[in-house]
Amino acid sequence: MPLMFLRETIQAYRARDPAARSNLEVILCYPGLHAVVIHKLSGYMWRHGWNTLGRFISHIGRFLTGIEIHPGAVLGRRFIIDHGMGVVIGETAEIGDDVYIYHGVTLGGTSSERGKRHPTIGNNVIIGAGAQVLGAIEIGENARIGANAVVVAPVPAGITVVGIPARAVERGGRAPRFDAYGTPCDPCLDPVLHEMELLRAALTELEARTARLQRDTAA
Repeated sequence: MPLMFLRETIQAYRARDPAARSNLEVILCYPGLHAVVIHKLSGYMWRHGWNTLGRFISHIGRFLTGIEIHPGAVLGRRFIIDHGMGVVIGETAEIGDDVYIYHGVTLGGTSSERGKRHPTIGNNVIIGAGAQVLGAIEIGENARIGANAVVVAPVPAGITVVGIPARAVERGGRAPRFDAYGTPCDPCLDPVLHEMELLRAALTELEARTARLQRDTAA
Protein backbone atom coordinates (compact mmCIF):
# COMPACT_ATOMS: atom_id res chain seq x y z
CA MET A 1 0.00 0.00 0.00
CA PRO A 2 2.72 2.61 0.84
CA LEU A 3 4.47 1.86 -2.46
CA MET A 4 1.21 2.17 -4.40
CA PHE A 5 0.47 5.47 -2.62
CA LEU A 6 3.88 6.83 -3.54
CA ARG A 7 3.66 5.68 -7.16
CA GLU A 8 0.22 7.13 -7.84
CA THR A 9 1.06 10.41 -6.08
CA ILE A 10 4.20 10.85 -8.17
CA GLN A 11 2.20 10.16 -11.34
CA ALA A 12 -0.38 12.73 -10.26
CA TYR A 13 2.35 15.37 -9.90
CA ARG A 14 3.72 14.54 -13.34
CA ALA A 15 0.27 14.59 -14.94
CA ARG A 16 -0.67 18.01 -13.56
CA ASP A 17 2.63 19.88 -13.28
CA PRO A 18 4.44 20.47 -16.59
CA ALA A 19 7.60 21.34 -14.63
CA ALA A 20 7.86 17.75 -13.34
CA ARG A 21 10.10 16.03 -15.88
CA SER A 22 10.87 12.75 -14.14
CA ASN A 23 9.86 10.58 -11.20
CA LEU A 24 13.24 11.19 -9.57
CA GLU A 25 12.77 14.95 -9.81
CA VAL A 26 9.40 14.70 -8.05
CA ILE A 27 10.85 12.48 -5.31
CA LEU A 28 13.81 14.78 -4.65
CA CYS A 29 12.47 18.27 -5.32
CA TYR A 30 8.78 18.46 -4.38
CA PRO A 31 8.17 19.49 -0.74
CA GLY A 32 4.45 18.80 -1.12
CA LEU A 33 5.22 15.13 -1.66
CA HIS A 34 7.66 15.12 1.26
CA ALA A 35 5.03 16.69 3.55
CA VAL A 36 2.41 14.08 2.63
CA VAL A 37 4.88 11.22 3.16
CA ILE A 38 5.81 12.60 6.59
CA HIS A 39 2.09 12.95 7.39
CA LYS A 40 1.64 9.25 6.68
CA LEU A 41 4.02 8.54 9.55
CA SER A 42 2.74 11.22 11.93
CA GLY A 43 -0.86 10.20 11.21
CA TYR A 44 -0.06 6.58 12.01
CA MET A 45 1.36 7.60 15.38
CA TRP A 46 -1.66 9.83 16.08
CA ARG A 47 -4.21 7.12 15.27
CA HIS A 48 -2.44 4.65 17.55
CA GLY A 49 -2.47 6.96 20.56
CA TRP A 50 1.10 8.29 20.38
CA ASN A 51 -0.14 11.84 20.07
CA THR A 52 2.95 13.71 21.24
CA LEU A 53 5.22 11.68 18.96
CA GLY A 54 2.83 12.29 16.07
CA ARG A 55 2.85 16.03 16.73
CA PHE A 56 6.64 16.02 16.98
CA ILE A 57 7.02 14.22 13.64
CA SER A 58 4.63 16.69 12.00
CA HIS A 59 6.66 19.53 13.53
CA ILE A 60 9.79 18.12 11.91
CA GLY A 61 7.89 17.96 8.63
CA ARG A 62 6.93 21.62 9.02
CA PHE A 63 10.56 22.55 9.64
CA LEU A 64 11.76 20.61 6.58
CA THR A 65 9.04 21.59 4.10
CA GLY A 66 7.36 24.78 5.32
CA ILE A 67 4.05 22.87 5.25
CA GLU A 68 2.10 22.27 8.44
CA ILE A 69 -0.26 19.28 8.43
CA HIS A 70 -1.74 18.23 11.74
CA PRO A 71 -1.39 14.45 12.20
CA GLY A 72 -5.13 14.21 12.86
CA ALA A 73 -6.03 15.54 9.40
CA VAL A 74 -7.35 13.05 6.84
CA LEU A 75 -5.77 13.21 3.38
CA GLY A 76 -7.18 11.51 0.29
CA ARG A 77 -5.34 9.82 -2.55
CA ARG A 78 -3.25 11.72 -5.11
CA PHE A 79 -3.25 14.85 -2.96
CA ILE A 80 -0.99 17.53 -4.47
CA ILE A 81 0.49 20.53 -2.68
CA ASP A 82 2.11 22.74 -5.32
CA HIS A 83 5.08 24.87 -4.13
CA GLY A 84 3.77 24.35 -0.61
CA MET A 85 5.37 27.02 1.55
CA GLY A 86 2.96 28.36 4.16
CA VAL A 87 0.26 25.70 3.80
CA VAL A 88 -1.59 24.96 7.06
CA ILE A 89 -4.01 22.03 7.40
CA GLY A 90 -5.84 21.76 10.72
CA GLU A 91 -6.55 18.78 12.94
CA THR A 92 -10.10 17.94 11.84
CA ALA A 93 -9.66 18.82 8.15
CA GLU A 94 -10.74 16.10 5.71
CA ILE A 95 -9.46 16.13 2.14
CA GLY A 96 -10.84 13.96 -0.65
CA ASP A 97 -9.10 12.36 -3.61
CA ASP A 98 -7.34 14.27 -6.42
CA VAL A 99 -7.32 17.57 -4.52
CA TYR A 100 -4.80 20.20 -5.67
CA ILE A 101 -3.79 23.12 -3.46
CA TYR A 102 -1.19 25.84 -3.80
CA HIS A 103 1.15 27.64 -1.39
CA GLY A 104 -0.20 29.81 1.39
CA VAL A 105 -3.49 27.92 1.72
CA THR A 106 -5.04 27.57 5.17
CA LEU A 107 -7.65 24.98 6.05
CA GLY A 108 -8.36 26.45 9.45
CA GLY A 109 -10.87 26.49 12.26
CA THR A 110 -13.02 29.33 13.56
CA SER A 111 -13.76 27.82 16.96
CA SER A 112 -11.68 26.95 20.00
CA GLU A 113 -14.09 24.16 20.94
CA ARG A 114 -13.08 20.54 20.52
CA GLY A 115 -14.70 18.50 17.76
CA LYS A 116 -15.10 19.12 14.06
CA ARG A 117 -13.93 22.67 13.34
CA HIS A 118 -12.00 22.49 10.07
CA PRO A 119 -13.19 22.17 6.44
CA THR A 120 -14.12 19.04 4.53
CA ILE A 121 -12.82 19.21 0.96
CA GLY A 122 -14.50 17.07 -1.71
CA ASN A 123 -12.85 15.17 -4.54
CA ASN A 124 -11.11 17.00 -7.40
CA VAL A 125 -11.15 20.43 -5.72
CA ILE A 126 -8.54 23.09 -6.59
CA ILE A 127 -7.63 25.76 -4.02
CA GLY A 128 -5.58 28.70 -5.27
CA ALA A 129 -2.57 30.31 -3.60
CA GLY A 130 -3.25 32.23 -0.41
CA ALA A 131 -6.86 31.08 -0.08
CA GLN A 132 -8.26 30.75 3.44
CA VAL A 133 -10.96 28.11 3.95
CA LEU A 134 -12.23 28.49 7.49
CA GLY A 135 -14.61 26.58 9.70
CA ALA A 136 -16.41 23.24 9.64
CA ILE A 137 -17.74 23.85 6.15
CA GLU A 138 -17.95 21.57 3.15
CA ILE A 139 -16.41 22.29 -0.24
CA GLY A 140 -18.22 20.20 -2.85
CA GLU A 141 -16.39 18.05 -5.35
CA ASN A 142 -15.04 19.73 -8.51
CA ALA A 143 -15.27 23.15 -6.81
CA ARG A 144 -12.65 25.81 -7.53
CA ILE A 145 -11.45 28.37 -4.97
CA GLY A 146 -9.57 31.31 -6.45
CA ALA A 147 -6.27 32.69 -5.18
CA ASN A 148 -6.53 34.75 -1.97
CA ALA A 149 -10.24 33.98 -1.53
CA VAL A 150 -11.61 33.85 2.00
CA VAL A 151 -14.22 31.09 2.25
CA VAL A 152 -16.38 30.93 5.37
CA ALA A 153 -19.52 29.32 3.91
CA PRO A 154 -20.09 25.99 2.14
CA VAL A 155 -19.32 25.83 -1.59
CA PRO A 156 -21.60 23.56 -3.67
CA ALA A 157 -20.13 21.02 -6.07
CA GLY A 158 -18.83 22.39 -9.35
CA ILE A 159 -18.88 26.05 -8.25
CA THR A 160 -15.98 28.51 -8.65
CA VAL A 161 -15.63 31.18 -5.96
CA VAL A 162 -13.27 34.17 -5.68
CA GLY A 163 -12.92 37.27 -3.52
CA ILE A 164 -13.29 38.36 0.11
CA PRO A 165 -15.67 37.05 1.22
CA ALA A 166 -15.76 34.44 -1.52
CA ARG A 167 -18.61 34.66 -4.03
CA ALA A 168 -19.51 32.45 -6.97
CA VAL A 169 -18.31 33.55 -10.41
CA GLU A 170 -19.02 30.32 -12.26
CA ARG A 171 -21.95 28.00 -11.80
CA GLY A 172 -21.88 24.24 -12.05
CA GLY A 173 -22.82 22.37 -15.18
CA ARG A 174 -19.64 22.44 -17.21
CA ALA A 175 -17.30 19.47 -17.41
CA PRO A 176 -14.60 19.56 -14.71
CA ARG A 177 -11.31 21.03 -15.92
CA PHE A 178 -8.00 22.01 -14.39
CA ASP A 179 -8.02 25.72 -13.51
CA ALA A 180 -4.56 26.84 -12.42
CA TYR A 181 -4.70 28.49 -8.98
CA GLY A 182 -8.41 27.67 -8.91
CA THR A 183 -9.13 30.73 -11.02
CA PRO A 184 -10.72 30.39 -14.47
CA CYS A 185 -9.23 32.63 -17.17
CA ASP A 186 -12.57 34.21 -18.03
CA PRO A 187 -13.24 37.92 -18.59
CA CYS A 188 -15.30 38.48 -15.44
CA LEU A 189 -13.43 37.34 -12.32
CA ASP A 190 -14.43 40.20 -10.01
CA PRO A 191 -17.43 38.90 -8.04
CA VAL A 192 -18.90 42.41 -7.66
CA LEU A 193 -18.72 43.04 -11.39
CA HIS A 194 -20.17 39.60 -11.97
CA GLU A 195 -23.18 40.36 -9.77
CA MET A 196 -23.64 43.71 -11.51
CA GLU A 197 -23.63 41.94 -14.86
CA LEU A 198 -26.31 39.55 -13.62
CA LEU A 199 -28.43 42.49 -12.43
CA ARG A 200 -27.98 44.27 -15.77
CA ALA A 201 -29.11 41.15 -17.64
CA ALA A 202 -32.14 40.79 -15.35
CA LEU A 203 -33.05 44.46 -15.86
CA THR A 204 -32.80 44.08 -19.63
CA GLU A 205 -35.12 41.07 -19.51
CA LEU A 206 -37.57 42.96 -17.29
CA GLU A 207 -37.63 45.91 -19.69
CA ALA A 208 -38.31 43.57 -22.61
CA ARG A 209 -41.19 41.90 -20.76
CA THR A 210 -42.67 45.30 -19.85
CA ALA A 211 -42.52 46.41 -23.47
CA ARG A 212 -44.30 43.23 -24.57
CA LEU A 213 -47.05 43.74 -21.99
CA GLN A 214 -47.54 47.33 -23.14
CA ARG A 215 -47.88 46.21 -26.77
CA ASP A 216 -50.37 43.50 -25.80
CA THR A 217 -52.44 46.00 -23.77
CA ALA A 218 -52.45 48.54 -26.58
CA ALA A 219 -53.62 45.89 -29.02
